[in-house]
Amino acid sequence: MQYFKRKFWLERIQSAWQRRPIIWLTGVRRAGKTVLAQSLPDVEFFDCELAKTRFFFEDVEAAFTTLKGKHVVLDEIHRLPEPAQVLKIAHDHFPSIRVLATGSSTLSASHHFKDTLTGRKEEIWLTPINHQDLNDFHRLDMDHRMLHGGLPQFFLCDRVPDHDFEEWMDSYWSRDIQSLFRLERRAAFLKLLELLFVQSGSIFEASRFTAPCEINRQTVRNYLSVLESTHIVHVLRPFSSRKTSEIISAPKTYAFDSGFVAYFNGWSELRSEDRGRLWEHVVLNELHGFFPARRICYWRDKRGHEIDFVLTRPGKPPDIVECKWRQAEFDSRNLLSFRKSYPEGKNFVVCSDTDRPITRTVGGLPVAFLGLEHLGKALTQSV
Repeated sequence: MQYFKRKFWLERIQSAWQRRPIIWLTGVRRAGKTVLAQSLPDVEFFDCELAKTRFFFEDVEAAFTTLKGKHVVLDEIHRLPEPAQVLKIAHDHFPSIRVLATGSSTLSASHHFKDTLTGRKEEIWLTPINHQDLNDFHRLDMDHRMLHGGLPQFFLCDRVPDHDFEEWMDSYWSRDIQSLFRLERRAAFLKLLELLFVQSGSIFEASRFTAPCEINRQTVRNYLSVLESTHIVHVLRPFSSRKTSEIISAPKTYAFDSGFVAYFNGWSELRSEDRGRLWEHVVLNELHGFFPARRICYWRDKRGHEIDFVLTRPGKPPDIVECKWRQAEFDSRNLLSFRKSYPEGKNFVVCSDTDRPITRTVGGLPVAFLGLEHLGKALTQSV
């Protein structure tokens, strides 16, 4: 794969190292963790899949003694016999060392890792390609990004790599799921995942999947929990103050990447309605680079008014993000209905045809129309 310098993520890593000596770089399979780690300047890189690396870290204290004062990458750290203990020793006994450990999002879901390293590490979630990455990859074609998806290997192909999507699904099951979760029904699990990709962006109802997957509702919920913990499916809970007019319990589910939505829907070319739907996924991916996933919700009332994304922060009013492929598609009724109940907070409409941010007054409310490239700055200023 051609080498590209992903400046956004490199800056995130360098900044995180100033706060904590241990960084856990997580992300789905093929998100580009290894290549990103290799592109860091002045690091000692260790591939933990190699026998010589595992031999070197058999005596952890001796290994870190030779690495004092250095920046160290431990790629695929789960290949070491006791990876959490390695990081604990680095943190507690070698404060001059900075460590970046990489692993799949499945491994970051391990309670063993979370409990052992509490307060010792900072986690960076490497999402699929964001807007800054598009600049770094010198390819700003949004149709290409939405159709191919944001995994670098897929994105950089000139043709949609159909067989790679299937191989990715097989690897996810065999190498990620089987390493941590005791799931036996491969066909049912992957069928549920396929259906969630096809219906991505919809309200989730467990009963809709029981018959096609041949499993009960509780198993559907259990499988969804696994998919959420491994960042393969994003579950957005409804934002509500429990008003009788609001949806208060039914979540929405989004596939982790637009390319998989397009592939499992059989789209080789995009229609205007396809662009609008995939645009939501691209905007959500951008939000994940700046905002904790657990604080991104959606809102819907029982009259059908809906807000794509509601950003929640403790003690502060909710900000909202609407996704429109074209500015002309914006319908103010949803925003105005939401702000009747929640008058405070910022309003963003992210459009693909907005070159410069502009704030307009809609129904007496300021609404910022901006492009994907401006969203990060707007969110940073909002925090």
